[in-house]
Amino acid sequence: MTLPSPAETKQALRREASRIRREQSARQGAAAAAAIARAGAELALPPGTVAAGYWPLPGEIDDRPLLLELAARGAALALPEVAAPDAPLRFRRWMPGDPLAPGPHRTFHPLPSAPLLRPTLLLVPVLGFDAKGFRLGFGGGYYDRTLAALRRDGGLIAVGLAYAAQQLPAVPVEPWDQALDAILTEEGLVSVVQA
Repeated sequence: MTLPSPAETKQALRREASRIRREQSARQGAAAAAAIARAGAELALPPGTVAAGYWPLPGEIDDRPLLLELAARGAALALPEVAAPDAPLRFRRWMPGDPLAPGPHRTFHPLPSAPLLRPTLLLVPVLGFDAKGFRLGFGGGYYDRTLAALRRDGGLIAVGLAYAAQQLPAVPVEPWDQALDAILTEEGLVSVVQA
C-alpha cells in the first residue's frame, strides 16, 4: 500500500478546512474579527513597525479591524500584491479609504502609485494550522515564498489569523513550508511550539 504524499494529504485537508472555515465565518465572522483585533493588543509594536495584512476573501478572517488597531498604535499599514506567479508577494502602503485595484485570485491591492514597504509584522490568512505554527493555505506557495524572502533579511514576525476551530493535529510539512511565529484566533493569541 502506498501512503499519500504530503501534497495529496494537504489537498484533502484543504477541502475539510475550507468547510470548517465557511461554517465558522457564517457563525461568528464579524465577532471573531473584533475579538482578534482586541487580542492584537498583545502584539509588540516596536517603533517603525510596518504591519501588512491582506484583503479578505469570503470566509477569511477580516483583518481590517486589527489593522486599524495596529495603525492607531503607530504602525504603517500595507497590503500585498502578486508580482508574478512564482515570486514572493510585495507590499504597498495602504490606509482605509485608499483606492484598490483588482488582482489575481479575487484579491485587491493598492494602486501601483502606492509606495512599496517591507513588512516587519505580517498577518497571514489561514485555512488550517497546527501547534508548531505550520499553516495550510490554498497551495499557491505565495506566503511560503514571501516568508522565506522576508526572513532572509531578518526582523519579521508572521502571525496567522484563524478561527480556533481551524486548528489541526498536524499539517503535513514539505521542505519549503514556513512556520508562523504565532496565531491569533477569536480565543486569543496561540503561542507556537518550537520544534
